[in-house]
Amino acid sequence: MSKIRISAIVNTRNEEKNIADCLKSLQFADEIVVVDMESTDSTKEIAKKFTDKVFDTKMVGYVEPARNFAIKKSQNDWILIVDADERIPKTLAKKLIEISQEKDVDFVRVPRKNLIFGQWIQHSRWWPDYNIRFFKKGSVEWQNEIHSIPITSGTGVNLEPELDYALEHHHYNTIDEYFERSLRYSSQQAKELISSGYKFDSKDFLTKPIGEFISRFFAGEGYRDGLHGLVLAFLQMFSVMLIYLKVWQHEGHTPEKYGKFSPLWQKIFVEKAKELKYWYITTLLQLPTSKVKKIILKLRRKLSK
Repeated sequence: MSKIRISAIVNTRNEEKNIADCLKSLQFADEIVVVDMESTDSTKEIAKKFTDKVFDTKMVGYVEPARNFAIKKSQNDWILIVDADERIPKTLAKKLIEISQEKDVDFVRVPRKNLIFGQWIQHSRWWPDYNIRFFKKGSVEWQNEIHSIPITSGTGVNLEPELDYALEHHHYNTIDEYFERSLRYSSQQAKELISSGYKFDSKDFLTKPIGEFISRFFAGEGYRDGLHGLVLAFLQMFSVMLIYLKVWQHEGHTPEKYGKFSPLWQKIFVEKAKELKYWYITTLLQLPTSKVKKIILKLRRKLSK
């Protein structure tokens, strides 16, 4: 049986701080392809020390189109997609090589260990954070939308959510970095909303961000990540709010009269207060307590709906 060969693909944009460590972790691959999106630092020069396959593509503000371009530049049977701030542990590399020998697998969802502000985020909907990153060439294609789920064909498998099989992601290191990306991503997401025909709705501006906070901190058990979880829930809420603010800005900051807006926000705040109470009681139920207190808490939760 002939050896299955693997192409590792990395898309870059001003990643001089990350690219060397990333490429060092990809030495097991038979080919490394780097596609750069108009970097203005030394990213390309560093990349050329590891591979002679460094290509240029237009900077559009998000990575998905560049991934499809990079796939076309690769030569091998299997493709591994890695971002510059990600690392492939040896245990994961070994597992991917084993999977590449299997005939009945076309693509693999890989768990991702997100390190944010210096801490592994184990809850907050950040784990196991499955991503399709390893696949047979021709079985996966990215859509031309930011943070879109790729189109797949064939049979896919999920790796076990274990650290040995997790892609190591050195995500946001500073608050400034988070805001810088959030400003960029929200602009693109707002453009996509506008292109789809969406019109600004005050209700969405209020409910979507609050819903994001509840989803991250309560439903996603972000409180188990401590202060990191609370901070991230607020930041994610802000990011969602930015999207709708930019749609509002695009429409000329259209005013909403007091008589119409005041009853709306009052109603939404009352509804969300009930929802917050429900989730707060849910978190209390997960703490060790007496059977009698659990019964009382369950009754309070039921009444809060």
